[in-house]
Amino acid sequence: MDLATWLPLVAVSVMGAIAPGPSLAVILRVSISQSSLHGVFAAVAHGLGIGFWAFLTLQGLAVLIAEYQSAFSVLTVLGGLYLMWLGIKALRYAGQGEDTKIETVKSSYWEAIRDGLMIALMNPKAALFFLALFSQLINDEMTTLIKVQFWATVVVIDSGWYVLVALLLAGGPVLTWLRRNLVWVDRAMGSLLILIGLNVVFG
Repeated sequence: MDLATWLPLVAVSVMGAIAPGPSLAVILRVSISQSSLHGVFAAVAHGLGIGFWAFLTLQGLAVLIAEYQSAFSVLTVLGGLYLMWLGIKALRYAGQGEDTKIETVKSSYWEAIRDGLMIALMNPKAALFFLALFSQLINDEMTTLIKVQFWATVVVIDSGWYVLVALLLAGGPVLTWLRRNLVWVDRAMGSLLILIGLNVVFG
């Protein structure tokens, strides 16, 4: 893949990854209520979820979502409901993340992976994003290897950004302050997720 093709892909992927939204709220909450390592697991899972949509787009299946708006609408509503469920869970268990017992750590890692993956999979707009992006960069002569490079670039950038969020933005003195005020942070995050979910469902 030449730089003239790769650099625009990198630039747009970075802008897509760092744009504030429900994914950022979920990764932050996992990092704050559990640990930065939990946030890393969620971040990598999120990147793989985004990679799923990138794969579908590269295979041309995302066109089906654009053509069949009913499927897109159903996925969008499910995504909004999932955000609301995460928000309700945050409100219900506000302040309890720091009390996780040793024997529950393993399962909480799986929960972090699940939340990171599902927030990506329940976002069909990602397919349309990649459809718009790849349509400008992919041509009929593009080899399978180059498509794999496209996919890997998207996954690495998305995962890398949220890993940085988990390790840096939710770490150190910032993390200490956030955990000291965990109840209010959970309530704020939960309310934000519910509002975003409501906007997705009814917006």
